[in-house]
Amino acid sequence: MAVKFYQPENQVPLEMHKVRVVQKLTLLPVQERLKAMQDAGNNTFLLQNKDIYMDMITDSGVNGMSDKQVAAMNIADDSYAGSESFNRAKAAIKEVFGVDNVLPAHQGRAAENILAETFVKPGMVTLMNFHFTTTKAHITRLGGSVVELVHKKGLIPQSDDPFKGDFDLQALRDAITEHTPEKVAFVRVEAGTNLIGGQPVSLENMMAVCDICHEYGVVSILDASLLQDNIYFMKIREPRCKYMSTKEIYHLLASRFDIIYFSARKLGFSRGGFILSTDAKWTNMMMEFVPLYEGFLTYGGMEVRSIEAAAQGLLESLDMEYINQGPEFIAYLVKELDDYGVPVIKPAGGLGAHLNASEFVPDMPHNQYPAGAVGAALFIAGGIRGMERGTLSEQREPDGTERYAELELLRLAVPRRVFTLSQIKYCADRVKWLWDNRSLIGGLQWEYEPSVLRFFFGRLKEIGYWQEELAAKFKADFGDSL
Repeated sequence: MAVKFYQPENQVPLEMHKVRVVQKLTLLPVQERLKAMQDAGNNTFLLQNKDIYMDMITDSGVNGMSDKQVAAMNIADDSYAGSESFNRAKAAIKEVFGVDNVLPAHQGRAAENILAETFVKPGMVTLMNFHFTTTKAHITRLGGSVVELVHKKGLIPQSDDPFKGDFDLQALRDAITEHTPEKVAFVRVEAGTNLIGGQPVSLENMMAVCDICHEYGVVSILDASLLQDNIYFMKIREPRCKYMSTKEIYHLLASRFDIIYFSARKLGFSRGGFILSTDAKWTNMMMEFVPLYEGFLTYGGMEVRSIEAAAQGLLESLDMEYINQGPEFIAYLVKELDDYGVPVIKPAGGLGAHLNASEFVPDMPHNQYPAGAVGAALFIAGGIRGMERGTLSEQREPDGTERYAELELLRLAVPRRVFTLSQIKYCADRVKWLWDNRSLIGGLQWEYEPSVLRFFFGRLKEIGYWQEELAAKFKADFGDSL
């Protein structure tokens, strides 16, 4: 339940924690931010942390751990096999999800690799509400393909629909029929659609997807990396869930999906990843890939202290005062931006606030990478590192043509228990300044383009000299201020 302030003008999200360890930050002058951005090839992934004031590129592995998580790391058992740390992680998963069959992996995309190796064969398709970059890459490298079946409401930038990540259920039936069940590797539900604004999926929709999968004999898989945010939205937006406990929701999902996997860098606020199932036949099918790609079955490539922290973090994910901190601070940032007139994805989802870059630079073609350009501009304007979630994050078609993204978004992730409210307001202020000066933002072109996951380590350069003009305008408006 939200804390209500006596004075309405003071109504803000209330931190349900206190800060006991701090890390010093640096805010560079604008000319140094310009140089850092250009030295990084206009790729925010290539920026150095020492040059960043607010790191909003992701919430993966950068959340603030609790005191109990830090304490748990001190009892880690670093045995290669039969580790008690893994037994404690299994016990936490049993408590949260109600399942016994668990495989470890060093992170979420490693779990995706194991799933792809197990189920994907050349010519097969995977059906999902929306793809994630690494998920798709693992599938396509094995000769499979991805079909996205998110409901059309999910691609509307601003609406009041509470569950824009829902599957189009009729399209799912049609796709299974068209490709035949034998050619469907699996159906994947991403609980919190990363690339379209962290939008949640309703419990009703997830249950319907599972019913359809069971009807056709197709494997159902839940990517639960962002599930704690999704459960928060279920609790406050879905009548059925209002009186269910968080544990009841976790257990219900685990009982209906064939397989659940997640990154503990997100769910659990630690490191590593897990694959789990109520039926041992699924984990037995994947078991051989763990020692082949990851490590032995009781550590799976994870450092044991991270296993202990993940176990404690999973237990804490049952607490609504724990899982509400991300969504409520994101909603506050989204409201601030919306009040300023800045185009942002609505309603607020999980993971972060998402700027609609297509409205910042409406005349910029996709092949000049609008979301990437807005991301570079925001770093120059405020030392804020976001993540491009648009055409730059796509991969080219086999014939070399661009696959244009449905939405051109700049994600401003809000790591949990990391930023203060004044920093959130600083972010909104600098985004507002950039919005007011959006006419100065120009496009980007490739200098070095990798063939796979190019957004991680590709390099681009500005078209023209718009970045120098943007820095000069900042200097004119702010003077000697940072």
